[in-house]
Amino acid sequence: MLQAKFSIHEDQSVFLNSYKDYGFKDKSEMMRTALNLLRKERELQNLRQSAELYAETYADDAELKTLTDAAVQGWPE
Repeated sequence: MLQAKFSIHEDQSVFLNSYKDYGFKDKSEMMRTALNLLRKERELQNLRQSAELYAETYADDAELKTLTDAAVQGWPE
């Protein structure tokens, strides 16, 4: 496992030092979990933005709507 050195504010240090209260075995496990949650949150945010752009494109493009409607004709309901 890699190690990293970083700076945090005092209130963040207090929170990190309470890792046992949150069920973590050590500070490193707490930080890894926090980083994984942040990464997943950012990925979800990017997916939402992408979906919004696709929805905008679809809403503004009559030709694309026609093409989509033609492609789904005959599909089971």
